Amino acid sequence: MTTARDQLAALPHDGGDWPSPWRVAVGAPDPGARPAAVLMLFGVLDGVPSDHASRAVARDLDVLLLARATTLGHHPGQVAFPGGRLDPGDDGPVDAALREAVEETGLDRSGVDVLGTLGELPVPVSNHLVTPVLGWWSRPTPVGVVDDAESAHVFRVPVADLLDPDRRRTVTVRHRGRVHKSPGFLAEADGREHLVWGFTGGILDALFDRLGWTEPWDRSRTLDAPL
Repeated sequence: MTTARDQLAALPHDGGDWPSPWRVAVGAPDPGARPAAVLMLFGVLDGVPSDHASRAVARDLDVLLLARATTLGHHPGQVAFPGGRLDPGDDGPVDAALREAVEETGLDRSGVDVLGTLGELPVPVSNHLVTPVLGWWSRPTPVGVVDDAESAHVFRVPVADLLDPDRRRTVTVRHRGRVHKSPGFLAEADGREHLVWGFTGGILDALFDRLGWTEPWDRSRTLDAPL
């Protein structure tokens, strides 16, 4: 039987590309875009599993996310994967993603199995070129907000919750006179509710499609981005 970990581990080797044009950031990356990396960390939930019965994943499969502080200059308040810009001392995007995850969530990086990297994605609004790093949490450790100036909430959400059609939305994003549509997810953890959209919503949406996990949902159900 193929497990979720097996499916995720196969992605960096399947030769599949991200959708073109990209579902959130349309257009080619700026030649001066700064390299960055995010950690897409999946594992087995140690809290309350999903109530949604997905045909694709177990109820206790989860992914690590964080809500950024509302005082930040870029993407304030948005839900994101742990990650950030590559520093001169980083040994590539994998090292950068793990370092940022430790700094932002307090996880023990020795408990993370790196499954590989996916194709770079442009984020024009912050002028970054982001490498997603896929990880499996083989030995989960406690996580939480490390720096209140950077993050407001660190949480693990069941993947089945994100796949639930009742929690899917199309998010309307208005930026600099242009209107974009972003895949969105309603997520709840630790008694708090979040809207996952933008880069994070787009990459989850595309990842679930590539894995064959997506369930049919009503794309006419819309929300405005909380800018």
